[in-house]
This record gives sequence, structure tokens and C-alpha cells, in this order.
Amino acid sequence: MKDIRKKLDELEGEMQKPEFWEDKERAREVLKEISSLKEQQKAKHKYDKGDAVLTILSGAGGDDAEDWARILFEMYSGFAEKKGWETRILHQHKAPDSGGFKNITFKVKGKGVYGVLKNESGVHRLVRISPFSAKKLRHTSFAMLEVIPKFVEPKEIEISENDIRIDFMRASGPGGQNVNKRETAVRVVHLPTNISVHVDSERSQQQNKEQAMEILNARLYKRKLEEQKKEEEKMKLGKTVEAEWGHQIRSYVFHPYKLVKDHRTGVETSDVEAVLKGEIDEFIEAEKKL
Repeated sequence: MKDIRKKLDELEGEMQKPEFWEDKERAREVLKEISSLKEQQKAKHKYDKGDAVLTILSGAGGDDAEDWARILFEMYSGFAEKKGWETRILHQHKAPDSGGFKNITFKVKGKGVYGVLKNESGVHRLVRISPFSAKKLRHTSFAMLEVIPKFVEPKEIEISENDIRIDFMRASGPGGQNVNKRETAVRVVHLPTNISVHVDSERSQQQNKEQAMEILNARLYKRKLEEQKKEEEKMKLGKTVEAEWGHQIRSYVFHPYKLVKDHRTGVETSDVEAVLKGEIDEFIEAEKKL
């Protein structure tokens, strides 16, 4: 969300320049991008009150990174428990050697979960004496967290009478061959989407209308799912974000000193153990103020 705000500020600043409208092609591109960014911004707020799906992927660091993914899962599970939220694992790929995770996806259910956790998306960095090192060497490892809203399948599609147009016409084909003098065929048009359904297989107008409405409902349902899928893809972290050096949003250091520092807000604490048990409220609250 912060990146979207920053980009919007840049583009809107560009619009204020006296020469902006001289390059019409560039002006159109900027206006189009501003519109797209505002839609994304609106979609983030839209799901703030609902549940969230979190995915943790181990990154650079081998066994340590896999173990770090496990620790992060326990941290967010602990945070959820303190909030009275419910956590359920949806998928996990365990790492046999480290006992950690190569990746894990879990749902967090509760009031306002997505709004609270959405800014936790990003790369998390751990620095510690590796428990997997025979020489007890300091090791740096990374894991990436992705937070997206829990999309709910639309169980019902509400269609307003004002949004549809129903046309009646003479039927053709087997169902209408003996009643071709009557207007039994039905075409239903959903005006907001321009989806049209034509049915003439039944002998009565009412039956054809019912069939058409069932098909229209199914098509609108499919369209809604496709729209949700597009929104979900927009919210996912891009493939360009790698769980390695230079991309971390927060560092958790055990050695040579103890410190957890958020690189976006500057908030830090030396109580690393408490943080890893789920005490992350101060980081979340600080990020909201940006």
C-alpha cells in the first residue's frame, strides 16, 4: 500500500508540471496508471475487515532459511492467538533435514485480520549463530511472507430487475416447432455487463425464462470469480521480489547483539524473543502511520 501511495504521489506530481499536457501520449499513459493504482488502493481497503491467507517461503540460507520459515509461522500464529483469531494450515511443504518449511500457507480468521496484517508482506531477515553449523558460525537467512485477503466464493448472485431486459420472440427448433406462432423464446440481457442469454428449447415462455435466468446467474457467478482472481493476482508479491539481500523489510538479529528493526519505519526493539512469540503490535501500528 505504501508503494502505491508513493507512486501515486510521483505521478500526480508529474501532472502538476506546466508541460505535462504537451506530450499527449505520455499524459494518457500517466492518467491510465493513476486510475489503475487508485483501483488497487480501493481494493486493499475493501477487504480490510475480512480474513487473510498467509504464505511463507524460505529463501536464501538453506537449512537456516527453512527453519526461519518455521519460526515466522510460529510468530504469526502466536500473534493471531493473542488477538483471539483462528489459524488453520492450508498447505505445507516440510523440509526433512531442518525440520522447518520450504513453504507453508495458512488462513487466519477473525475480525479485521487482513487490514492488520497486509503490510507484513515482504522479506524478513534473520541473523544468528546457526544451529546447523558444527563450527557455530553466524548465519544470515531469509524468508518471504505474502499476505492476501481470503476471497469468499459468491454463493448467490443478486440481479436487480432494473439491470435486466427481457425480449420475447418466436421460438424455433424442436422445442418450438409446434408453437411457432407464439412468442415462447426468451432472450435475457444483463445491462451492466451486456451478457446475453437466449433460450427457446422449452414449450412455454415461463420455462424458457427460468432457464435463461439460471444460465445468466451461472455466467455472472463465473465472471465474479474471474474478477476476484484478478484482484488476488494484483495483491500477490511480484516474481521480481526475491527472498535475499537488499529486499528485507525487517531484520531479526541474535548475534553479535539482539535487535529487531523494521527498515521501513525505523522502529526497533532488543527483545527479540518476545517478538518471535508474537509481540509485533508496535511494528504493525508504526507501519499504519506511514
